[in-house]
Amino acid sequence: MYIQPETIVEQYELSVSQITKGRGTYICKTEGKDMVLVPFRGSNERAEFLKSVMEYLCENHIIVEKIYRTKDGSAVAQDELGGKYILKEMFSGTECNIKNVGDIREAVTQLAFLHAALFSCPLQVPQFMKQEKETLLSTYEKHDRELIKVKNYIKNKKKKNEFERKFQEHYPRFIKMANQSVQLLEKKQTDGFALNHGDFNQHNVIKTPEGYRIIHLENLSFGIAVNDLVNFLRKTMEKNNWDEKLGLTMLKWYEEVLPLSKEDYTLVYTLLLFPEKFWKIANHYYNSHKAWLSGRDIEKLDKVIEQETARISFLEKLFSFIA
Repeated sequence: MYIQPETIVEQYELSVSQITKGRGTYICKTEGKDMVLVPFRGSNERAEFLKSVMEYLCENHIIVEKIYRTKDGSAVAQDELGGKYILKEMFSGTECNIKNVGDIREAVTQLAFLHAALFSCPLQVPQFMKQEKETLLSTYEKHDRELIKVKNYIKNKKKKNEFERKFQEHYPRFIKMANQSVQLLEKKQTDGFALNHGDFNQHNVIKTPEGYRIIHLENLSFGIAVNDLVNFLRKTMEKNNWDEKLGLTMLKWYEEVLPLSKEDYTLVYTLLLFPEKFWKIANHYYNSHKAWLSGRDIEKLDKVIEQETARISFLEKLFSFIA
């Protein structure tokens, strides 16, 4: 059965002239401003808390999307199949370009301001958010096991294709760093949790005529907030050949708003030590149709191997900050 967004929008006090499909969303045109209807995974209680946090941020000069209530006063609307949606105002603009230094600086700065506001948020974090959070350690342990699984699968193959030969050749140095990252995380105490974006990347930073805006807070998390910075740093560095100067400057820009402790730097180093891109490529290969070799997977693997020297150089520089 196809989702009919019109029937969902009817649950709101809203006059919509047109609905178009966006990236996993529905864009609703109204007389005043455009709205966006977004699938929501979570309880009604989580949606209410998210709405309250977003209102708190706006009151403290961090302009984020506003969630609208249905005619019944709920923060969530449901379709006939029980699927949940939230309706938000839409910021029009262009996504952050992580090849553009100006965009990168603004994104990092906005993230630091967002964190500073969230760290001071007086709202009581619901117990269900604390119970549902997945620790970084369990995530990276899972990734580590998946790399080993791919290695064992390829090892047992009698006839190996080009991707499998390259993976097997370079696997030892990547798994060594993966193991080191997990071991360092095992030693870390699980404290210092705070509210954070939960999915911070270039797609969730929009340059509008009024300035840069952070969007899609639906994955609001209660965990180690510096992981937001690590995710954006990793994606930006991958697109910029692990430019050491750029990476260190990004950390400096963040610290101009919100200082990082030695423990924060240790975590940044630990998480970036894990060969995330190598794991993603291996996981995609393992879960795809292995009878058909994707040339794109080989290209991605070649790029990761090519960038490894620069990545290690940046990691060594980071390590000097915490040694």
